Amino acid sequence: MSKVILGSAASLSVILFATSAHAQDSSVPFEDEIIVTGSPLARTLDDAITGVSVLSGEELQRNLAGNIGETLKQEPGVSSTFFGPGASRPIIRGQGGDRVRVLSNGIGSIDASSASPDHAVAAEPAQAERIEVLRGAGILRYGSSGAGGVVNVIDGRIPTELPDGTDVNFRLGATSVDGGHEAAVSLDQKLGNFALHIDGTEKGSGNYDDGDGDEIENSFVDSRSGTIGGSFIGERGHFGVALSKFETTYGIPGGHGHEEDEEEHEEGEEHDEEEEEEEENIFIELDQIRFDVNAAVEMDGIFERLQLFGGYADYEHTEFEGPGEIGTVFTNEGIESRVELIQRARGAWTAAHGIQLRRRDFTAIGEEAFVPPTETKQIALYTFNEFDFDDLHLEGAARLERTDQEDSTGGADRRFDTISLSAGADYHVSDAVRIGGTVFRTERAPSTEELFSNGPHLATEQFELGDPDLGKETATGAEVAIRHREGGHGITLNLFYTDYDDYIFERATGDEEDGLDVFQFTALPAEFYGMEAQVEQQLYTGDKWSLGVDGLAEYVRAKTDDGNLPRIPPLSLLGGVEAATDRIFLRAEVEWADDQDKISAFEEATEGFTMLNLSAAYSFDDQITFRIGVDNVTDEEARQHTSFLKESAPLPGRNFKFSVGAKL
Repeated sequence: MSKVILGSAASLSVILFATSAHAQDSSVPFEDEIIVTGSPLARTLDDAITGVSVLSGEELQRNLAGNIGETLKQEPGVSSTFFGPGASRPIIRGQGGDRVRVLSNGIGSIDASSASPDHAVAAEPAQAERIEVLRGAGILRYGSSGAGGVVNVIDGRIPTELPDGTDVNFRLGATSVDGGHEAAVSLDQKLGNFALHIDGTEKGSGNYDDGDGDEIENSFVDSRSGTIGGSFIGERGHFGVALSKFETTYGIPGGHGHEEDEEEHEEGEEHDEEEEEEEENIFIELDQIRFDVNAAVEMDGIFERLQLFGGYADYEHTEFEGPGEIGTVFTNEGIESRVELIQRARGAWTAAHGIQLRRRDFTAIGEEAFVPPTETKQIALYTFNEFDFDDLHLEGAARLERTDQEDSTGGADRRFDTISLSAGADYHVSDAVRIGGTVFRTERAPSTEELFSNGPHLATEQFELGDPDLGKETATGAEVAIRHREGGHGITLNLFYTDYDDYIFERATGDEEDGLDVFQFTALPAEFYGMEAQVEQQLYTGDKWSLGVDGLAEYVRAKTDDGNLPRIPPLSLLGGVEAATDRIFLRAEVEWADDQDKISAFEEATEGFTMLNLSAAYSFDDQITFRIGVDNVTDEEARQHTSFLKESAPLPGRNFKFSVGAKL
């Protein structure tokens, strides 16, 4: 394990003992919030052995951004792709793309976001009630394509409980750095045994300013979404459906022009300025219509509950090279379903078993059609088993999966049969201390992009070549978690290590095609290791107000036998101080990212940065809350190493934020 990890762990241990000396003697219980991501068995947040975090309540409202990647990037182990404000996908422990599954209420987002970092996720964080992030080996419920982690956006579009009567929530927001605005509203209405849900969101922003005060051209966003859903809810279960629509138009900062041959370039040299202006006007229009179903019924006998999740989406994504000039059209028609049986407890043993089906028809037509039309079919069986023996908790899971990938034009057809296994244990050393660990061996089928890509990918300025002969990717690893909570003090430390056989990634070949560097999807042995650590300390708790501090550290190292892997986030730290009364909440935090000079070939190093963020909230009778904040108070110029656009699109500069939310 690296010196950085051991040094960080040692430092946090010192903090642990130092702060514990000031903690009260009485212990406090571990969090009892139920999580739904990961195991089908209902577990609380701290019952999860490793790698789960939940963003909800005031923290969710404070961190809410225009897309899912930026909303989550301060969660432990999470960074983002930041391809401008319109497209930002989560990166978990240095892994992104097809290895991070983004879900809406337990079913995949069914879009094209994993195919390229300039493709937005078809999910609306403004309507989220909570967002759960799962890191590590607990992904067996969702498939090998979530090998890096899972993000589940839970928005209540299909109610599972009857509201008291009429529940209305709304939020209005504005931002200064981009002239942004946001309006979101949701309604839940009880109609006998039927619960009706309606929601809608509209938001937009112009070009944003970076830390130098420069306007980042073509960084606008304009988005809308709406949902109507409902459930019949009885004493023994529920059945619900929802129909939703998501659409967004956003610019691609920096522009990506198509390469001309030498003769055409010479003839058009006098038009360079005009062409540059056109390149700055590249934008994307995205439209998705989606239908979801969710049901559960309580049963007698061996099984206590049957539950069903399903989703169908028709997705279209058009990239315009200029106003009215269509470059490439991406479509994705997909369906996903999962049926689970929850086994009734037998002594210390509880279990759940499921089957999952997925189908994806993906096409790309136009100048940037670097992937041929493809069809993916997948069927999987999985089982989760848990054993509770007083202070010892044991878990075991297995998944059998068959994936068929077909190139619809070339006729190539690949089939992959994969087996994934995990086992874990959690021991309660005392009421305040828990130690847990997981070991796993997972197999992942390569994606269609990894198999069949063959063409210029202008968004990443690469000519991408797939390898139709790629085999399965196998990961073997372990994770250890130590958690301590007593009085007003808490600490969580996660250490992880994963060894990959045939890790699939894009490697620079040194060749050039169509004026772009050629990158070939290649499989090599690789290793990922790192840590996440969180510390919190309540400094004062009185009758009228309280004061506390918290800290977060995260680090990941990723390399192959040939060198470093690209776009791996650097060591980062975050520290905050909070003060609160019954109505007032105040927070100041400092975010620090180290230099990243552990880079791959054809990759530039990135300087670190330090940001100061401030926020405040005032509530009226727990119904109306006003929030103000300032991100990047010092107007720091910051570039995110994980972004393809780090040179042309730095992070936003000083940003004043205002929002008002109400629950009626």
